Formats: sequence, structure tokens, C-alpha cells
Amino acid sequence: MANTQAMCTSFKGEVLVGAHQFGAVTLTSRTSLTAPTKDSFKAALYLVSATYNASTTAYSATGEVSGAGYSAGGIAVTNATDPSTSGTTAIWTPSASLVYTTVTLATAFDAVLIYNSTQGNKAVSVHTFGSQTVTAGTFTLTMPTNDASNALIRFA
Repeated sequence: MANTQAMCTSFKGEVLVGAHQFGAVTLTSRTSLTAPTKDSFKAALYLVSATYNASTTAYSATGEVSGAGYSAGGIAVTNATDPSTSGTTAIWTPSASLVYTTVTLATAFDAVLIYNSTQGNKAVSVHTFGSQTVTAGTFTLTMPTNDASNALIRFA
């Protein structure tokens, strides 16, 4: 078992049918989306022993970290920046780092799942990093530059 970094396969199909609303840009050609509201996204941390990857379809508490100061389901993702394009690539990155404040997570973890909490906890992507533990501290995942080479979500 191992976590593997990937954009979730289910997410790719859901984007094509409009299941996720990352921005509030008005689309004048579709009357059903003339006053869109951004969905809310969350970020949950997962143990090294978990198995989250491209086949993940939704948030689950199975394999999620637990400990003092951490709430099941993770934290809210700050989504103040609407998706955009960079050259021929559609891009989106959370507008702030993911910060888990004053947590004690004694069991090793190495992945975060970004998911859409507005739309039935549908999975977006899994991101991996080196194995971590935290004792009464702050764990921060710094977001990359929002461009065609580095954005968290990229459709090229």
C-alpha cells in the first residue's frame, strides 16, 4: 500500500460535465451558470499506510490521520483565485498555503487529498510529500506558483 500523487480520474470526467465550480466567472453562453457560486474545497491528510491515488473518487476517513488539533475531513482550502489560463494550459492553485495549526500527528503521514466538500466530497487530486510527523506544532504545505509549469491543477 502506498499513496501516489495524481489528479483523480473521476475528477477529470466530472470537470467535463460541470460538477466542480472552482471560480465564480459568469458564463454568458450557458444560462444555467449565469450566477455561479464557488464550491468549497477541503484538504485531508493521510497516513503513509493508506492507499490514495488516481482511482480515489471521494473523501474517506479510512487511512486519514488523527491526533490532537486535527479534525476529521481536514481543513478548508482557500480558493480566492479563479482558474485561469497560462499559454494553452488551464490552471488552478489554492490562493493560500494549507496550514494545520497546533497539531500532534504522531503516526507518519505523506499525502493530502484535495476534495470538493460542496459536491458530495468528490476527490480532486492526491499530492504526496516525504513522510512527516508533528508534535504540538504547525504543518504547512506551501502552494506552488500558479503557472503552466507549477500550478496544483493543470490541464495542458
